[in-house]
Amino acid sequence: MRRKLFGVILAVCIGWFQAEALTAGFIKSPSSQMKLIEDSAKLDCEVMGNPIPEVQWWFIEGEERNETGTQLFDGAREDRVHINATYINHATSTLILNNLTLNDTGVYECRASNDPNRNDLRTPPKVKWIRSQANVIVFEHAAITTKPEVVNDQNQTSATLSCNLTNPSSLIKGHYWTNNGKIIDKSESNSDELYIKHEIKKVDYHSAGLYACVFLTEPQVNATIEVKALPHVVAYKHSENANEKDKAVLTCVSHGYPLPTDWRWYKLKDDEIDKMPIVNGTDDKYEMKNTPNKTMLYVKDLDINEDMGMYQCQGTNEMGSASDKIQLRVRSQLAALWPFLGIVAEVIILITIIFIYEKRRKPDEINDDDDSGSAPLKSNAATNHKDKNVRQRNSN
Repeated sequence: MRRKLFGVILAVCIGWFQAEALTAGFIKSPSSQMKLIEDSAKLDCEVMGNPIPEVQWWFIEGEERNETGTQLFDGAREDRVHINATYINHATSTLILNNLTLNDTGVYECRASNDPNRNDLRTPPKVKWIRSQANVIVFEHAAITTKPEVVNDQNQTSATLSCNLTNPSSLIKGHYWTNNGKIIDKSESNSDELYIKHEIKKVDYHSAGLYACVFLTEPQVNATIEVKALPHVVAYKHSENANEKDKAVLTCVSHGYPLPTDWRWYKLKDDEIDKMPIVNGTDDKYEMKNTPNKTMLYVKDLDINEDMGMYQCQGTNEMGSASDKIQLRVRSQLAALWPFLGIVAEVIILITIIFIYEKRRKPDEINDDDDSGSAPLKSNAATNHKDKNVRQRNSN
């Protein structure tokens, strides 16, 4: 009896745990966001369960007692709503709201269920949908007055940029300045000032660019000021060397803001005052390749008499033009042969000198002193042997 009771209890517990494992549950819930008009909002929702749950998105309007829900679908609100969903291992759904308006402010709800009767409206099941909500609040753009709106005076050597925020959407937690998207050193502050400034000590191609004042509100707001200057054009190499019949490549680059919108090349005369414009594709001789910050001139089939000389690159933006020069030197086809011929000539001359020296050199004379000195040594050696023999006899 006890064993049967224990088996029943165990079966009930196992069934209860299995039922719990099949129930849908959130892995990731959508988070609330604050956005500006014309921005985009993205809400993520992930749900697990067995079978894999279905996910729906709803927009909740009105007060809690009188609220009404509208289901959202892909392409809703004049194709400003997009829903991306996958059902692999678990359910993942992303709601994207583009080009936000003030009417998009509200509560967005992610609903999920794997109840087989979840869509049956006749007999509501005990468990139908689990829900998770997030608020999306859309603000109007804050009014930021910039002064000046643009710096484009060629005679202006310095500038003071300023921003004045008049209607912040929330408390200001700080601010900073950027130049071409990079935060300017020592411009960050935790103050809640509505009026901020930035000093540019020298207006040139180094300091030119897009400046932005950024206020740390919720959401962040910013305004942009353009600082323009003459382009800075410089040759990549001021001297290029190439061989006759080969191809030479001359390169110039530009820095600053705005970058050149027009690139041109010239062949300078001997006085470097008169110049001849080079037209792209002329007789298949010249080819130009241009980007906003670089220009390249290809000079093909080099001629030592016609192509050697000084070239000029010129870049132009709305502020004016700047240029630089490149010296092109063309070597003869025999230029690489001259060093080899020089080495061969040096070897021939060296061999000739050695040969003449050997012919004219006298033979070494025999030294008489050396010959006479060797004879006594032999004589002395023989005498010593005789004396030795004599002494040996005497001793016997």
